[in-house]
Amino acid sequence: MEFVITPPPQPSAAVIDDSARFPIRRIFCVGRNYAAHAREMGKDPDREPPFFFTKPADSIAPDQATLPYPPQTEDLHYEGELVVAIGKGGVDIPEADALNYIWGYAVGNDLTRRDLQAEAKSLGRPWDWGKGFDNAAVIGPIHPVSRTGHLAQGAITSRVNGVLRQTGDLTDMIWSVPEVVSILSRSMALAPGDLIMTGTPAGVGSLTIGDICVVEIAGLGALTTTIGPRA
Repeated sequence: MEFVITPPPQPSAAVIDDSARFPIRRIFCVGRNYAAHAREMGKDPDREPPFFFTKPADSIAPDQATLPYPPQTEDLHYEGELVVAIGKGGVDIPEADALNYIWGYAVGNDLTRRDLQAEAKSLGRPWDWGKGFDNAAVIGPIHPVSRTGHLAQGAITSRVNGVLRQTGDLTDMIWSVPEVVSILSRSMALAPGDLIMTGTPAGVGSLTIGDICVVEIAGLGALTTTIGPRA
């Protein structure tokens, strides 16, 4: 196939202990999937249908990266999350079968320009500028299900400069991983290479230049991000 311009590189994520990489097609994110975080955002944590937003595939950033403090914000936030990597495509996936579509799991950090997100919320506008900027999806190495099994429980924590800021358990999710996969597949066909960031516990907060943020999930290890100067 011939193109009029050079196609962009294929976004991808590392795979633990493997030189081959996981190609990324789309990044979906579940909003307010932990009750305590919903409350700290001023929302009712009742079990309403989950909602989703997206990040560009090329907004991915790797483990151990030093990322420039992003432009147009004075309130950059960390959000530690479990990431689901889809390995098989499907639509209208039954919840009972949803785990069969998962290739692996990773630790993620849903970086957020909170002031821009808050402004968008107040004006009834999309969250894109608050959530979808460069380096906004920090994703650690993906662990194949063949190594980890499926993760339904386990501690999830975030530390900033060694200080514990977020603590929770995967069992605290309002909507479980199989439910999220099934519900998302009712709106659009999931495809190999899709990632799903499954929400964050309470304790989100600001990052400043020089901060080191470490997100850890039991069974998946740690994801480390350093915030550098503005570009």
